[in-house]
Amino acid sequence: MSQSLLQAQLEACARAAYPLHMPGHKRRCAPAPGLSCAAWDTTEVPGTDDLHDADGILAQAMARAAALWGSRRCWFLVGGSTCGLLAAIRAAASWGSEILCARNCHKSVYHAIELCGLRPVWLTPPVDRAFGVYGSLSPATVADALAAHPGAACVVLTSPTYEGVLSDIAAIADLCHDRGIPLVVDEAHGAHYLPAAAEYGWQGGAVAAGADLVVQSAHKTLPSLTQTALLQLNGTRIDPDEVERQLDVFETSSPSYPLMVSLDGCVTQMAQEAPALFAPWRERLDRFSAAAASLKHLRVLCHGTDTLAAHPGFFAHDSGKILVNGAAAGLTGGEMARILRTAYGFETEMACGYNLLAMTSVCDAPDALDRLARALLALDARAVPAPAPESPGLCPPGEAVCTIAQAVRLPRREQPLAEAEGAVAAEYVWAYPPGVPLIAPGERVTPAFVSACAALEEAGTALHHTVARTPGTLAVCHPAKP
Repeated sequence: MSQSLLQAQLEACARAAYPLHMPGHKRRCAPAPGLSCAAWDTTEVPGTDDLHDADGILAQAMARAAALWGSRRCWFLVGGSTCGLLAAIRAAASWGSEILCARNCHKSVYHAIELCGLRPVWLTPPVDRAFGVYGSLSPATVADALAAHPGAACVVLTSPTYEGVLSDIAAIADLCHDRGIPLVVDEAHGAHYLPAAAEYGWQGGAVAAGADLVVQSAHKTLPSLTQTALLQLNGTRIDPDEVERQLDVFETSSPSYPLMVSLDGCVTQMAQEAPALFAPWRERLDRFSAAAASLKHLRVLCHGTDTLAAHPGFFAHDSGKILVNGAAAGLTGGEMARILRTAYGFETEMACGYNLLAMTSVCDAPDALDRLARALLALDARAVPAPAPESPGLCPPGEAVCTIAQAVRLPRREQPLAEAEGAVAAEYVWAYPPGVPLIAPGERVTPAFVSACAALEEAGTALHHTVARTPGTLAVCHPAKP
């Protein structure tokens, strides 16, 4: 007899390593009354309000969240940041319009572009060669794009990125608003950018910086259950009624009350206990960074001896993200993840190429990062130095032969990836996490893309295809354009 999901989860949690990954509650902080919630898993009946037409307790809860972050309006999301981004982009850009979009956006942004028939102008941040991650999207890049594309409906970008890189949202928002267009920010990894957190080093949140629509995943770095997120509205450039209409389209009509209770509990806890939570988080991170200064071969992004000044393509970095690069020690991210799991009892968030990502939160155990530092120092001491190869995985987009929406509807066939140069992709390819596409449907396959795929797979990174199922192949359009 097959095992139930509940039994599998109970057994997995019983043997689990320490979670240096999502969700942010780390299985320690529980603003909701645990998972035995059948007694209060209700629906829209008198007294429980309606998420899609809130005028009672849910309206009050969302108003408390808006006040906490300082936005004009806030909507609870039970479909994660994904449904918030779909709704936000659809509210900001009419069907078929042109938008300016950071290339390093999450796949859900690409799906919004696909579903809305949008024509993206990609804004590609600089690549940090030492770690192989995207840097900040600069105001100058946005200004040039706005001048070249005066008809753009909106600007969409991610800050902080999965690896913690922040952009100058205030400057970019001013540029957008001077042109009269809205700025949409995927702040899924920055829900902790509360006004109350600024004095502890978490500054530069998109709400305070004036972005028009901001999507935040409470579950990633705060004590809230998985799938809980927030959509924040600023200013008057976006009609809140249109936002609600789009949420009706993209979010379930049967929202989970346990998830909404969790969100409200998170908001209440942050409002009442922010200093008591953020101050020790900062202390834990500062101790980790001081210990990381003794590493000789492993590098930790913007921790230890690796300073922000060493990354000219960064506006700022969120120290809550711990990105370890093992290239100079001859270790891939996957190898480091395996050692930390089996020898030290840590389960990390992501391994990609030579990088390993550990996510921290306000809910980490007091000694968790001290133990991580000791584990990394032990790993570093045993490392065999190696010539540091360039981190693989990032390549500029190829020519857009047609829109994503057109490409996914064309006839297609699978072709060996090594022979696909010059063809037009009929699918997305990404490493997940972080879920940033290396190629999108409708784009020309370039030698750089083929090389990036080969380098990632050589480093042990599994690539996800949305169509092709045969290893080493790519789904391409046939014919190449409509």
